[in-house]
Amino acid sequence: MTRAVRGALRDNSAMTRAVFLDRDGVLNEAVVKNGLPHAPNRVEDFRVYPEAAAALDRLKSAGYLLIVVTNQPDVARGEVKREVIDAINERLRAALPMLDDVRVCWDDGNESPCRKPKPGLIVDGAAAHGVDLQASFMVGDRWRDIDAGANAGVRTVLVDRHWPERAPEHIPDFVVSSVAEAADVILRT
Repeated sequence: MTRAVRGALRDNSAMTRAVFLDRDGVLNEAVVKNGLPHAPNRVEDFRVYPEAAAALDRLKSAGYLLIVVTNQPDVARGEVKREVIDAINERLRAALPMLDDVRVCWDDGNESPCRKPKPGLIVDGAAAHGVDLQASFMVGDRWRDIDAGANAGVRTVLVDRHWPERAPEHIPDFVVSSVAEAADVILRT
């Protein structure tokens, strides 16, 4: 790291705020199998929530960078080809052109530093975009998202879809029922 980069990282005035967003269950509908959410594994199953674009437009207008952080372990498991996930992400970017970045963890193992609940995707995204983590948020619908946000040092917003799974280790800062409500909370904070 150069002296100039180190200096910029220490000078928060040179940094910006971001909203890190999980993909499946937050921006687009999850595919529910046996009561549990899964990523769509076919492009034709991908559907962006109707309120997502307006919610993200409001966050973008308020000066937030918008960075998607998504686990896609089905690729490592051989359940879906990477090209399909890339095509889904292209459809996501086309539907939500205000997004600044889409970061994917392809790993299946819990030891991977990028796989949520580890904070790697968030920390790497923050470093790449000059983001002040303390002024930023993570919006997710599952315990892994909330714990990744807490582990990265951002405030967390749980979009509670009432999935029948364990609670996060860290209590979310806010609990809402949609990405539109998440934008409301972030803009009031």
